[in-house]
Amino acid sequence: MRMLFLCYLFLMQTQDTAPEQFKKLTWLTGTWNRTNLKPGRSGHERWVQTNTYELKGWGLTLRGADTAFVEKLTILVKDSNLYYVADVSGNAQPVYFKCTAISTDGFVFENPAHDFPKRIEYKREGAQLKATISGNGKAVEYWFERQ
Repeated sequence: MRMLFLCYLFLMQTQDTAPEQFKKLTWLTGTWNRTNLKPGRSGHERWVQTNTYELKGWGLTLRGADTAFVEKLTILVKDSNLYYVADVSGNAQPVYFKCTAISTDGFVFENPAHDFPKRIEYKREGAQLKATISGNGKAVEYWFERQ
């Protein structure tokens, strides 16, 4: 019985909970400027921590001075899970992607039921950030530099 209790304690100490995982995302805060856009376009993502377990993000792409694309993003802890929520004009409701992998330099969120993307991955490489959206045999990369 004592051995079972010790195993339980060990598992509880080594298991990452969503709030603990969330702490690994604080490096994302700030403004990230897009570096792989066509000439005449610019864009960025900006992330701020709005409370203990929520990051709010805004993605913006400009064509000259005109807004070409806007998305509202959120990463939050909900129901003991970590979610990336994308709110874009083409969707009737925000789309939830559940965290499937996380480290101090990146994360992956997935929603196999969504049409596209099904997977969102961010990976930090020094002052650069690579975001990849993928699904259905297609992948799109977005490269950013910290402002």
